[in-house]
Amino acid sequence: MGQVIKLEKEAAAARAAAAAAAAHHAAANDSTIAPPPVRRRKLAWTPARVGVYGFLIVAALFFLLPLYVMLITSVKPMEEIRLGTLFALPVKATLEPWLQAWSSACTGLECGGIRSGFWNSVAIVVPSTILSIAIGAVNGYALSFWRPRGAGVLFAILMMGAFIPVQVMVYPLVRVLASVNLFSSLPGIVLIHTIFGMPVMTLLFRNYYAGLPMELFKAARIDGGGFWRIFLQLMLPMSTPVIVVAVIMQVTGIWNDFLLGLVFAGSEHLPMTVQLNNIINTTTGERLYNVNMAATILTSLVPLALYFISGRWFVRGIASGAVKG
Repeated sequence: MGQVIKLEKEAAAARAAAAAAAAHHAAANDSTIAPPPVRRRKLAWTPARVGVYGFLIVAALFFLLPLYVMLITSVKPMEEIRLGTLFALPVKATLEPWLQAWSSACTGLECGGIRSGFWNSVAIVVPSTILSIAIGAVNGYALSFWRPRGAGVLFAILMMGAFIPVQVMVYPLVRVLASVNLFSSLPGIVLIHTIFGMPVMTLLFRNYYAGLPMELFKAARIDGGGFWRIFLQLMLPMSTPVIVVAVIMQVTGIWNDFLLGLVFAGSEHLPMTVQLNNIINTTTGERLYNVNMAATILTSLVPLALYFISGRWFVRGIASGAVKG
């Protein structure tokens, strides 16, 4: 009898548990039940927070004010600029200074605008960036995984080259390029930018590859992969973040270069920065401040566009260890 009563109690408990589970399942599937309200924390304007926001606003104004002056000056006619209203908006805005800066501004004795300098800069930047990144990636890969004899000494020499001032090496490089008939030529300036970019690119890729698991390289070696096969099929596809960082660094550095382009490019391949200097410092005719501002903005458009387009990839490359160490 006691055994029967015990079995009935267990059955009743099982039915109660099943009923509770069914009720819970129905409540979970019932879309009419609203979720509990989420309480949002109110932003506490503490003195520290106010100070941080105040500093950021002042810093933003400090950097944006010159750009504002350049923009409004570049669309003002010279009659308004002569009034001395530096921060006032233009009364009669015009794009004529931009057209003149691009196609007809005088760079010394020639009045062809900054257009020729733009295409010269493109012809210099594209091969210099590709070559320096390619050589730096191979060097970083070799120094990280293969480590040939004397790798430490080679890496130290490359780092010394990265920190020696450019001005110290200008004259020796002029003599060397002149001896091989590359001075004042497009291949010569491309070679110079490749040489100067190689140490930094090697450091960048070496630090990135040093953060990758060594087991990947060992597994590829066990599968029979050689030097170039592992690099092209394994390492290079994993290097997208650091390649973006390298492209931004090289394009910005080479595009903004003035000294090397002035010395090594020659009169037929002067980059945009040298042409900009010639426009601003020309002594022929009236000094047109609106044209000067327009030419300055045109010269800086490529680095600005590059940062705006690939800024997300740049941050991702830094976060993945591209510049650590």
